[in-house]
Amino acid sequence: MVVKLSSKPTTSRYEEAKAEYAKFGIDTEAAIERLSKISVSVHCWQGDDVIGFDGSDSLSGGIQTTGNYPGRARNPEELFADLTKAFALMPGKKRVNVHACYALLGEDKGKVDRDAYEYKHFEPWVRWAKENGLAGVDFNPTWFSHPMMKDGLSLSSPDEEVRSFWVRHGKACMKIAAEIGKAMGSPCCVNLWVPDGYKDIPADRLGPRLRLKKSLDEILEGYDKEWVIPAVESKVFGIGVESYTVGSNEFYQNYAATRGICCLLDTGHYHPTEVVSDKIPSMLAFYDKVQLHVSRPVRWDSDHVVVVDDELKELSKEIIRNEADDKVIIALDYFDASINRLCAWVTGVRSMHKALLCAILQPYAEMKALQEAGNFTKVFYMHERVKFLPYADVWNEYLRRQGLCEDWYDEVEKFEEEVIANRI
Repeated sequence: MVVKLSSKPTTSRYEEAKAEYAKFGIDTEAAIERLSKISVSVHCWQGDDVIGFDGSDSLSGGIQTTGNYPGRARNPEELFADLTKAFALMPGKKRVNVHACYALLGEDKGKVDRDAYEYKHFEPWVRWAKENGLAGVDFNPTWFSHPMMKDGLSLSSPDEEVRSFWVRHGKACMKIAAEIGKAMGSPCCVNLWVPDGYKDIPADRLGPRLRLKKSLDEILEGYDKEWVIPAVESKVFGIGVESYTVGSNEFYQNYAATRGICCLLDTGHYHPTEVVSDKIPSMLAFYDKVQLHVSRPVRWDSDHVVVVDDELKELSKEIIRNEADDKVIIALDYFDASINRLCAWVTGVRSMHKALLCAILQPYAEMKALQEAGNFTKVFYMHERVKFLPYADVWNEYLRRQGLCEDWYDEVEKFEEEVIANRI
């Protein structure tokens, strides 16, 4: 049972915060309303360490989960139970993001491979999403942890049997996504990420990219543009493919621009000195929509749980100040097996919402006018001044109106004792 606050009158602390923000021309009521409408897509794979249900028992393909915290979900029933509990502790408008390896194959397990998956294998996810009042379901093809991932290559493989298999998988996923979108009444975002690359210096850098381009073109041919929003996602490198990544940033930005699809920015997939927040306004100058995978890199793509750090705040500012609430599609992507997995889910989602609220509660119109007038001194002052406005009191009011509070850890601990402990 989720701890919920009573619907008592608005707190005096919130009223004081409301008055303080009003001095800067900020309407906290409008801020709370705006935040409540921003969707965050929550990744299912935090709950079971990215193992999935279609037969793999370990990760491969340039990614790795670390930690051995007891009680990970081992089957669909456990994962759905964990997700249901975690989502009940998360505020805001939510979606769920599902990888193809989370197919519920039933009698088809062992008979149907990834290139022949159908909507029926994911319909239980749609049913669960509707039962829990989610805004939508998003979908990712799974190009890793599979025998047909050979020599570190899938869609860019010179082996036509391998390449064709993964093209069929991609095409199947696009059809599944269309059915998911129709069933949910909300377009399904499909993220196309492949781990293809080489461990050491390649002799041919162009050939694999030409094959990847050909494969993606085949996958996208005839997809349902009403119900599917495809995106391509770059990466600097993966474990075991340190010297060359086929799907580089330059490759995918050009591919997305020439094919009229989204370019997805993962906050962990760039050089440690790059910041994704600065990329968002550049992308918005050319793209109608931009997709995000929000993670927390520690030196690199380590997929730590999202927390309210400086970069998350800057990322959120670029979304809000550019009025890009409906243009930037936000999804989370991290997996930490060293801590309670529900705690990781809830912390990450709440952190994303906190950073967005902090961004909404800023006097951008005034600061923009000061910048354009050349008053850089006051812009500098304002940046620092707003940092200590009573943002936390507005956050607590936002939670209260959704029947939640900031003290949720006991609920996770109780669930661990009563449910998760029985899995060990």
